Amino acid sequence: MMRFGGKPVYLCCGHTDMRKSINGLSAIVSSSFSLDPFSETLFVFCNKNRDRIKILEWDGDGFWLYFKRLERGRFRWPASDPDSKVMGLSAEELSTLIAGARLEKKLKRNEVLERRTA
Repeated sequence: MMRFGGKPVYLCCGHTDMRKSINGLSAIVSSSFSLDPFSETLFVFCNKNRDRIKILEWDGDGFWLYFKRLERGRFRWPASDPDSKVMGLSAEELSTLIAGARLEKKLKRNEVLERRTA
């Protein structure tokens, strides 16, 4: 489990092309969101199928790019809103968003029932 340390979190509403790397994502942050990618902030992006996320973070001397791909399930992600391209979250809400996919997968599994022998 990642620890986010109480940093501000901005989530990109809608989907993002996951072929973008650090330069492409930081360009989205500065041009589309009008935010500074060099601030101590986490920027979170999701693909169209909602099974992959990337988190961009500046740590003072370089960028970190975290990537998570789900093998099953999807992240619960806000739909794209023409009025709002970005949504602010707390670090706790981000942890819940990431863990939510795991929880959903666990809830859908088939429970093993105890067999009775005659």
